Amino acid sequence: MALVLFSAWALFAGSTVYGEASMKISSPEFEYGSAIPAEFTCQGKGVNPPLSIDSLPPEAKTLVLIVDDPDAPGGDFVHWVVYDIPAAGRIDIEKDSVPGRQGVNSAGRLGYISPCPPSGTHRYFFKIYALGKELALGDGLSKRDIEEEMKGNILDKAELMGLYRKK
Repeated sequence: MALVLFSAWALFAGSTVYGEASMKISSPEFEYGSAIPAEFTCQGKGVNPPLSIDSLPPEAKTLVLIVDDPDAPGGDFVHWVVYDIPAAGRIDIEKDSVPGRQGVNSAGRLGYISPCPPSGTHRYFFKIYALGKELALGDGLSKRDIEEEMKGNILDKAELMGLYRKK
């Protein structure tokens, strides 16, 4: 299994991280900073890669997953928003699955949009947030809406970054 990444940070959108940050996100399909396999892109099946989240804060009620590409020509392109993922021990998100309520991506639709950069190599960030409350919102919110709702409730954050370039 690929190891993780980054998880120690102090402030995000007005939220304080409580205690020592230790949550981790990883994938058995790629490591931090390595290539995302074609199966999970527009040149493959286009399904979400499997992810594992562990070392959740004990106070966590739910998780939020945001996948985006800051290298997109028009700026940050949101590939997936999932919220109200139940926080219970280790979380395994299977490929081609939906672990919680879905928000809208940059195409204005619910669901995962696979990496498909128009040119060059792009970075894709899989960011997971542990929250101290359930958002209890309907489907279809934007990344911005979810970030606003998370303010003051983030207990920890971790991210996994993969690269992709069309061949």
